[in-house]
Amino acid sequence: MNSDQPVVGTMPTLPKQDAAPTLRIRAVMLGDRINASGLELGALVSSTPATFRVHAGLAVVFRYGVVVLIGLLPSEEKVLIDSLKSRVTGELSPYEEEIAHAQLCHDENAEAIQPGGPIHLSKFSDERLLLIADALAKSTSLARDERRVAAVFDVIEPFARELAEKGRTSRRRKGILQLIGNALLVQQRVAGRVAVAEKPDALWEKPQLDRLYARLEDEYELKERLDTLERKVTAITETANALTEIIDTQRSLRLEIAVVALIVIEVVIGCIQIFAGIH
Repeated sequence: MNSDQPVVGTMPTLPKQDAAPTLRIRAVMLGDRINASGLELGALVSSTPATFRVHAGLAVVFRYGVVVLIGLLPSEEKVLIDSLKSRVTGELSPYEEEIAHAQLCHDENAEAIQPGGPIHLSKFSDERLLLIADALAKSTSLARDERRVAAVFDVIEPFARELAEKGRTSRRRKGILQLIGNALLVQQRVAGRVAVAEKPDALWEKPQLDRLYARLEDEYELKERLDTLERKVTAITETANALTEIIDTQRSLRLEIAVVALIVIEVVIGCIQIFAGIH
Protein backbone atom coordinates (compact mmCIF):
# COMPACT_ATOMS: atom_id res chain seq x y z
CA MET A 1 0.00 0.00 0.00
CA ASN A 2 1.23 3.46 -0.82
CA SER A 3 0.46 4.95 2.57
CA ASP A 4 0.77 8.60 1.66
CA GLN A 5 -0.74 8.53 -1.78
CA PRO A 6 -3.44 11.19 -1.80
CA VAL A 7 -6.53 10.57 -3.81
CA VAL A 8 -8.02 14.02 -3.61
CA GLY A 9 -8.32 15.60 -7.03
CA THR A 10 -8.74 12.23 -8.75
CA MET A 11 -11.91 10.96 -7.10
CA PRO A 12 -15.27 12.46 -7.99
CA THR A 13 -16.29 14.97 -5.34
CA LEU A 14 -19.67 16.32 -4.42
CA PRO A 15 -20.37 19.61 -6.18
CA LYS A 16 -20.33 22.23 -3.45
CA GLN A 17 -19.91 25.87 -4.17
CA ASP A 18 -17.14 27.57 -2.16
CA ALA A 19 -16.67 24.40 -0.11
CA ALA A 20 -13.72 22.12 0.55
CA PRO A 21 -13.43 18.97 -1.60
CA THR A 22 -15.77 16.26 -0.31
CA LEU A 23 -15.87 12.51 -0.92
CA ARG A 24 -18.99 10.37 -0.77
CA ILE A 25 -18.43 7.09 1.09
CA ARG A 26 -21.13 4.44 0.81
CA ALA A 27 -21.19 1.15 2.73
CA VAL A 28 -23.49 -1.55 1.35
CA MET A 29 -24.16 -4.86 3.06
CA LEU A 30 -24.84 -7.31 0.24
CA GLY A 31 -25.30 -10.47 2.31
CA ASP A 32 -23.96 -12.64 5.10
CA ARG A 33 -20.58 -13.23 3.43
CA ILE A 34 -18.53 -12.08 0.42
CA ASN A 35 -15.92 -14.45 -0.97
CA ALA A 36 -12.97 -12.15 -1.65
CA SER A 37 -10.59 -14.98 -2.61
CA GLY A 38 -8.98 -14.25 -5.98
CA LEU A 39 -11.05 -11.09 -6.39
CA GLU A 40 -9.70 -8.53 -8.87
CA LEU A 41 -11.53 -5.23 -9.19
CA GLY A 42 -8.55 -3.04 -10.04
CA ALA A 43 -5.10 -2.18 -8.73
CA LEU A 44 -4.66 -3.76 -5.29
CA VAL A 45 -4.22 -1.19 -2.51
CA SER A 46 -4.50 -3.47 0.51
CA SER A 47 -5.12 -7.17 1.04
CA THR A 48 -6.67 -6.87 4.52
CA PRO A 49 -9.35 -5.89 3.88
CA ALA A 50 -9.34 -6.40 0.11
CA THR A 51 -9.05 -2.86 -1.26
CA PHE A 52 -8.86 -1.88 -4.91
CA ARG A 53 -8.42 1.34 -6.82
CA VAL A 54 -11.44 1.45 -9.12
CA HIS A 55 -11.80 4.23 -11.68
CA ALA A 56 -11.02 7.37 -9.65
CA GLY A 57 -12.07 5.89 -6.31
CA LEU A 58 -11.64 2.95 -3.95
CA ALA A 59 -13.61 -0.24 -3.30
CA VAL A 60 -13.12 -1.99 0.04
CA VAL A 61 -14.53 -5.52 0.34
CA PHE A 62 -15.13 -7.04 3.78
CA ARG A 63 -15.66 -10.78 4.07
CA TYR A 64 -18.61 -10.32 6.44
CA GLY A 65 -20.76 -9.12 3.56
CA VAL A 66 -20.05 -5.39 3.27
CA VAL A 67 -18.47 -3.44 0.42
CA VAL A 68 -17.50 0.20 0.94
CA LEU A 69 -17.40 2.42 -2.15
CA ILE A 70 -15.35 5.61 -1.91
CA GLY A 71 -15.52 8.43 -4.42
CA LEU A 72 -17.34 6.44 -7.11
CA LEU A 73 -20.14 7.60 -9.36
CA PRO A 74 -23.56 5.94 -8.83
CA SER A 75 -23.27 4.18 -12.20
CA GLU A 76 -19.82 2.85 -11.25
CA GLU A 77 -21.15 1.66 -7.89
CA LYS A 78 -23.95 -0.30 -9.56
CA VAL A 79 -21.59 -2.06 -11.97
CA LEU A 80 -19.24 -2.99 -9.12
CA ILE A 81 -22.04 -4.28 -6.87
CA ASP A 82 -23.45 -6.36 -9.73
CA SER A 83 -20.00 -7.89 -10.29
CA LEU A 84 -19.87 -9.02 -6.65
CA LYS A 85 -23.28 -10.70 -6.51
CA SER A 86 -21.96 -14.10 -7.60
CA ARG A 87 -19.59 -14.05 -4.61
CA VAL A 88 -22.27 -13.24 -2.04
CA THR A 89 -23.68 -15.83 0.34
CA GLY A 90 -27.07 -15.14 1.89
CA GLU A 91 -27.85 -12.12 -0.29
CA LEU A 92 -30.03 -9.49 1.39
CA SER A 93 -33.07 -7.85 -0.12
CA PRO A 94 -33.09 -4.94 0.26
CA TYR A 95 -29.45 -4.20 0.99
CA GLU A 96 -28.41 -2.55 4.24
CA GLU A 97 -26.43 0.64 3.65
CA GLU A 98 -25.01 3.77 5.24
CA ILE A 99 -23.47 6.87 3.68
CA ALA A 100 -20.84 9.25 5.05
CA HIS A 101 -18.94 12.21 3.62
CA ALA A 102 -15.28 13.06 4.10
CA GLN A 103 -14.24 16.69 3.72
CA LEU A 104 -10.73 18.09 3.29
CA CYS A 105 -9.58 20.44 6.06
CA HIS A 106 -5.81 20.70 5.22
CA ASP A 107 -4.89 20.68 8.94
CA GLU A 108 -4.19 17.47 10.82
CA ASN A 109 -5.04 19.16 14.13
CA ALA A 110 -8.43 20.09 12.73
CA GLU A 111 -9.39 16.50 11.89
CA ALA A 112 -12.78 16.04 13.51
CA ILE A 113 -16.23 14.60 13.00
CA GLN A 114 -19.21 16.89 13.09
CA PRO A 115 -22.28 15.19 14.63
CA GLY A 116 -24.40 14.26 11.65
CA GLY A 117 -22.00 16.13 9.39
CA PRO A 118 -18.87 15.42 7.34
CA ILE A 119 -15.68 13.77 8.55
CA HIS A 120 -12.90 16.34 8.34
CA LEU A 121 -9.58 14.92 7.12
CA SER A 122 -6.26 16.67 6.63
CA LYS A 123 -5.79 14.63 3.44
CA PHE A 124 -7.58 11.88 1.56
CA SER A 125 -4.85 9.29 2.11
CA ASP A 126 -5.57 5.59 1.68
CA GLU A 127 -5.09 4.87 5.40
CA ARG A 128 -7.54 7.53 6.51
CA LEU A 129 -10.14 6.37 4.01
CA LEU A 130 -9.63 2.75 5.06
CA LEU A 131 -10.30 3.70 8.68
CA ILE A 132 -13.57 5.35 7.67
CA ALA A 133 -14.44 2.31 5.54
CA ASP A 134 -13.78 0.00 8.50
CA ALA A 135 -15.96 2.00 10.91
CA LEU A 136 -18.76 2.47 8.38
CA ALA A 137 -18.76 -1.22 7.42
CA LYS A 138 -18.98 -2.27 11.07
CA SER A 139 -21.78 0.22 11.69
CA THR A 140 -23.72 -1.13 8.70
CA SER A 141 -23.30 -4.72 9.81
CA LEU A 142 -24.31 -3.83 13.37
CA ALA A 143 -27.45 -2.14 12.06
CA ARG A 144 -28.47 -5.35 10.28
CA ASP A 145 -27.79 -7.47 13.37
CA GLU A 146 -29.67 -5.01 15.58
CA ARG A 147 -32.71 -5.41 13.34
CA ARG A 148 -32.45 -9.20 13.44
CA VAL A 149 -32.24 -9.22 17.23
CA ALA A 150 -35.11 -6.74 17.56
CA ALA A 151 -37.30 -8.96 15.37
CA VAL A 152 -36.69 -11.95 17.64
CA PHE A 153 -37.33 -9.81 20.73
CA ASP A 154 -40.69 -8.75 19.29
CA VAL A 155 -41.66 -12.43 19.09
CA ILE A 156 -40.25 -13.46 22.47
CA GLU A 157 -41.57 -10.52 24.51
CA PRO A 158 -45.28 -11.56 24.47
CA PHE A 159 -44.26 -15.08 25.48
CA ALA A 160 -42.14 -13.79 28.39
CA ARG A 161 -44.98 -11.49 29.52
CA GLU A 162 -47.42 -14.41 29.48
CA LEU A 163 -45.08 -16.50 31.61
CA ALA A 164 -44.61 -13.63 34.08
CA GLU A 165 -48.34 -12.94 34.42
CA LYS A 166 -49.78 -16.47 34.32
CA GLY A 167 -46.84 -18.69 35.24
CA ARG A 168 -47.54 -20.82 32.19
CA THR A 169 -47.93 -20.48 28.44
CA SER A 170 -50.81 -21.25 26.12
CA ARG A 171 -48.43 -21.89 23.24
CA ARG A 172 -48.30 -25.38 21.89
CA ARG A 173 -45.13 -27.36 21.37
CA LYS A 174 -44.80 -26.26 17.73
CA GLY A 175 -44.99 -22.57 18.67
CA ILE A 176 -42.36 -22.98 21.37
CA LEU A 177 -40.07 -24.83 18.98
CA GLN A 178 -40.42 -21.97 16.48
CA LEU A 179 -39.38 -19.50 19.18
CA ILE A 180 -36.35 -21.64 20.00
CA GLY A 181 -35.46 -21.83 16.30
CA ASN A 182 -35.65 -18.04 15.90
CA ALA A 183 -33.52 -17.53 18.99
CA LEU A 184 -30.85 -19.98 17.87
CA LEU A 185 -30.82 -18.57 14.34
CA VAL A 186 -30.18 -14.98 15.42
CA GLN A 187 -27.57 -16.17 17.91
CA GLN A 188 -25.75 -18.06 15.15
CA ARG A 189 -25.87 -15.13 12.73
CA VAL A 190 -24.71 -12.51 15.20
CA ALA A 191 -22.21 -14.25 17.45
CA GLY A 192 -18.63 -13.63 16.38
CA ARG A 193 -19.48 -12.63 12.82
CA VAL A 194 -17.93 -9.16 12.95
CA ALA A 195 -14.99 -8.40 15.23
CA VAL A 196 -16.20 -4.88 16.00
CA ALA A 197 -13.83 -4.46 18.93
CA GLU A 198 -10.75 -5.23 16.81
CA LYS A 199 -8.65 -2.38 15.47
CA PRO A 200 -8.22 -2.19 11.68
CA ASP A 201 -4.88 -3.22 10.18
CA ALA A 202 -4.25 0.32 8.93
CA LEU A 203 -3.57 1.40 12.52
CA TRP A 204 -0.64 -1.00 12.77
CA GLU A 205 1.02 0.82 9.89
CA LYS A 206 -0.04 4.31 10.99
CA PRO A 207 -0.52 4.32 14.79
CA GLN A 208 -0.69 8.12 14.72
CA LEU A 209 -4.16 7.75 13.21
CA ASP A 210 -5.46 6.06 16.35
CA ARG A 211 -7.10 9.28 17.52
CA LEU A 212 -9.02 9.56 14.25
CA TYR A 213 -10.29 6.00 14.58
CA ALA A 214 -11.29 6.60 18.20
CA ARG A 215 -13.41 9.51 16.99
CA LEU A 216 -14.99 7.28 14.36
CA GLU A 217 -15.78 4.66 17.02
CA ASP A 218 -17.44 7.34 19.14
CA GLU A 219 -19.37 8.80 16.21
CA TYR A 220 -20.87 5.45 15.23
CA GLU A 221 -21.08 4.23 18.86
CA LEU A 222 -19.51 0.93 17.83
CA LYS A 223 -18.52 -0.29 21.30
CA GLU A 224 -21.78 0.75 22.94
CA ARG A 225 -23.88 -0.87 20.22
CA LEU A 226 -21.80 -4.05 20.38
CA ASP A 227 -22.24 -4.27 24.17
CA THR A 228 -26.00 -3.77 23.84
CA LEU A 229 -26.20 -6.35 21.06
CA GLU A 230 -24.24 -8.91 23.07
CA ARG A 231 -26.49 -8.40 26.10
CA LYS A 232 -29.57 -8.94 23.94
CA VAL A 233 -28.09 -12.05 22.35
CA THR A 234 -27.33 -13.37 25.85
CA ALA A 235 -30.94 -12.71 26.86
CA ILE A 236 -32.16 -14.50 23.74
CA THR A 237 -29.90 -17.46 24.52
CA GLU A 238 -31.21 -17.66 28.08
CA THR A 239 -34.77 -17.48 26.78
CA ALA A 240 -34.05 -20.30 24.34
CA ASN A 241 -32.69 -22.38 27.23
CA ALA A 242 -35.82 -21.64 29.27
CA LEU A 243 -38.00 -22.66 26.34
CA THR A 244 -36.05 -25.89 26.00
CA GLU A 245 -36.62 -26.62 29.68
CA ILE A 246 -40.34 -26.02 29.21
CA ILE A 247 -40.37 -28.49 26.33
CA ASP A 248 -38.50 -31.04 28.49
CA THR A 249 -40.90 -30.47 31.39
CA GLN A 250 -43.92 -30.95 29.14
CA ARG A 251 -42.42 -34.12 27.72
CA SER A 252 -41.64 -35.46 31.20
CA LEU A 253 -45.17 -34.64 32.34
CA ARG A 254 -46.65 -36.52 29.40
CA LEU A 255 -44.44 -39.52 30.17
CA GLU A 256 -45.48 -39.46 33.82
CA ILE A 257 -49.15 -39.30 32.83
CA ALA A 258 -48.64 -42.20 30.42
CA VAL A 259 -46.92 -44.29 33.13
CA VAL A 260 -49.68 -43.54 35.64
CA ALA A 261 -52.31 -44.39 33.03
CA LEU A 262 -50.61 -47.73 32.31
CA ILE A 263 -50.45 -48.53 36.02
CA VAL A 264 -54.13 -47.70 36.45
CA ILE A 265 -55.04 -49.84 33.44
CA GLU A 266 -52.94 -52.71 34.79
CA VAL A 267 -54.61 -52.43 38.21
CA VAL A 268 -58.06 -52.35 36.63
CA ILE A 269 -57.28 -55.39 34.51
CA GLY A 270 -55.92 -57.18 37.57
CA CYS A 271 -59.06 -56.37 39.56
CA ILE A 272 -61.26 -57.60 36.72
CA GLN A 273 -59.30 -60.85 36.57
CA ILE A 274 -59.59 -61.29 40.34
CA PHE A 275 -63.34 -60.73 40.31
CA ALA A 276 -63.68 -63.02 37.32
CA GLY A 277 -61.78 -65.76 39.18
CA ILE A 278 -63.96 -65.42 42.25
CA HIS A 279 -67.11 -65.87 40.22
